[in-house]
Amino acid sequence: MGMGSIDELFSDIPEDIRRESPLPLPEPQSEEEIWDDAKRLLGANVGLDDRPSFLAAGLARNFVPTMVGMLATRGEFLTSYTPYQPEVSQGMLQAMWEFQTMVSELVGLPVANVSMYDASTAAAEAITCAVRVHRRKASQDNVVYVSEFVPPQRLEVIRNYTQGSGLDIKMLKHLENGHVDMSLAVEAAGCCAVYVEQPSSFGILDPGLMGLKEIIGGGTALIVGVDAVSLGIVKPPGRWGADIVVGEGQPFGIGPTAGGPIYGLFACGESYVRQMPGRIVGLTRDVDGKRAFTLTLSTREQHIRRHRATSNICSNETLIALMGAMHMALLGPRGIERLALRVTSATEATKRAVTSIEGIELVDPGASNFREFAVKLPGEASNALAHLDSKGVLGGFDLGVWWDFMSTCLLIGADERTSESDIDALVAGLSSWLKEADR
Repeated sequence: MGMGSIDELFSDIPEDIRRESPLPLPEPQSEEEIWDDAKRLLGANVGLDDRPSFLAAGLARNFVPTMVGMLATRGEFLTSYTPYQPEVSQGMLQAMWEFQTMVSELVGLPVANVSMYDASTAAAEAITCAVRVHRRKASQDNVVYVSEFVPPQRLEVIRNYTQGSGLDIKMLKHLENGHVDMSLAVEAAGCCAVYVEQPSSFGILDPGLMGLKEIIGGGTALIVGVDAVSLGIVKPPGRWGADIVVGEGQPFGIGPTAGGPIYGLFACGESYVRQMPGRIVGLTRDVDGKRAFTLTLSTREQHIRRHRATSNICSNETLIALMGAMHMALLGPRGIERLALRVTSATEATKRAVTSIEGIELVDPGASNFREFAVKLPGEASNALAHLDSKGVLGGFDLGVWWDFMSTCLLIGADERTSESDIDALVAGLSSWLKEADR
């Protein structure tokens, strides 16, 4: 650098604020010592694998085969750069196309893109997509209906996406059993879109939704948010009238993360293709008549004028989606069905055990549940969770965080990794909490 001393390097810093003594840093360490220190610091963290966990609320504590991580870190796939350039390899394009095909078959709709950021952004994009398609002819041209029990964070994302478009977001009411009130759903006929979730945020499977499209009519888009694993045993929304299906892809390929990367699903009918966000890979023939994969309908910001473009999905969500494709391919159709059955079995076993405790009752008795169910406690859910934590159990999610009026309600999740001993620990923890509360 052509300088004679460290003081000359820092000469631009005024002397009266310049530090004269060295920073109080520890002595240099060997690699082995660094690893030991890192393990000590990380030991303060509590992982979902370290104790029985019944926390879900949107993310699944799933098992991801080691093969997924091994394949995803291969040089052919691993890059932070989203593959959209013309010279992208045929292998990468085929992998993206296979993902689309699997999602399309899973949800029962003809077209899927190569993922979204997460379920919330997918839901918001689905609504804006539907509005672009239906607004001109809709009798309620500035209205969309959203299930009143959509998680508040998801609703906030939807509002953020639509706040500049003048849309009026109205709530679709539910009955006491957690099902959508079909007698009021007729009010949504003629609006741009209706967004519901199957299962709901309480894990409720609502059979009445299968008749919702007939009520709202063909001029209104029916958008359904799904738990992707449930489609192994539940009739796909595309086969009962859904125009657009979205969801969290995380249960396939990605473990639960504290703010880390996940991916969303987005599939639709052909009439929505030109307004759907993200990338689409098509299968065609090259000049020599050979099968070839190519990006198609690329109306993204980097290709056309921004105000005429649909959303571009970057930060290489494609890599995360391909991990989902790898997981689904390893499972196969029968494997996905077995996985869904295991989740259902664990959910029902946990529900039976918890509701056998005197003083605890279901919020929605008689409902069929997948992965999650809500119970009403004789005290604050936050207190119950604190007690369970002291017993080494992650007991679920305090619904009072989402809705103030549900502060005594606990959302309990189960999955394919939930064991009998996990359930026993939860029951013992809740029982001891109730005994202490009675004192």
